[in-house]
Amino acid sequence: MAAKPDPTARRVRLGVELRRLRERARLTSTAAAELLGTRPGQISNIETARFGVGGDRVRAMAVAYGCRDEPFVSALVDMTQDRTRGWWEEYRGVLPAGLLDLSEFEHYATGFRTVHTAHIPGLLQTVEHAREIYRQAVPSFSPPDVEHRVSHRIKRQAVLYRENPAPYRAIIHEAALRMQFGGPDVARAQMRQLLTLGEMPHVTIRVIPFALGSFPGSGQTAYYGYGPVPPLDTVQLDQAHGVAFIDAETQLNQYRLLFERLDSVALTETASRDYIHSIAQQL
Repeated sequence: MAAKPDPTARRVRLGVELRRLRERARLTSTAAAELLGTRPGQISNIETARFGVGGDRVRAMAVAYGCRDEPFVSALVDMTQDRTRGWWEEYRGVLPAGLLDLSEFEHYATGFRTVHTAHIPGLLQTVEHAREIYRQAVPSFSPPDVEHRVSHRIKRQAVLYRENPAPYRAIIHEAALRMQFGGPDVARAQMRQLLTLGEMPHVTIRVIPFALGSFPGSGQTAYYGYGPVPPLDTVQLDQAHGVAFIDAETQLNQYRLLFERLDSVALTETASRDYIHSIAQQL
């Protein structure tokens, strides 16, 4: 079997989960290979996403590792069967692979939670707001690079408009609402965009005002994507070197707790809508 170059984050995650199952069973790669009638190298290549793996092999591995969580195993099998080449592939070689992985992450997520303290979430941005953010990036992007990134960001927003869209819940700090990227006209248009999107039944936008003072996880930005089962949830973080994904159970639990605590302090949906409207009037 030939190795597959540049595995996607989804395929990498499948390999990680299979490795975790083996390790929970306290099996070495050699012992697992003996149970499955293959070579240790094959196990390693599957776990590191160098080789693909079929659904039957995933089920065999789950049995060998003593995993009886059928919803979880079925979700892993589904990850081997849906090999959609999404719209984001047109950007391969043009944008960093992490941005393509972000699009894939959003495509398969069953729901979203996000918190932002300095920027409007990408899925909620207007074209001009997004363009100004990329123009201000350090190091600077060339004009063509800016336009590629803007078009990619706007195409990502299709997940909010598809049939049976996944629930999307955003908590935005007032600081992000008052950042006038592109000037007052662009900022007003961005506020109108938030008000319009907030009317969609699957979109929830809540605000943390300056008046609240300190709040749980202040300064953090996090993007939580729900998987088909909780163990396959993922958190995406923006870092200086690019897009990062975390999925260890302890980390997921920390972010679940963070969002629970943020929910307890953010303004209600109605109050948030009124707050955004008042900021728009002040611009």
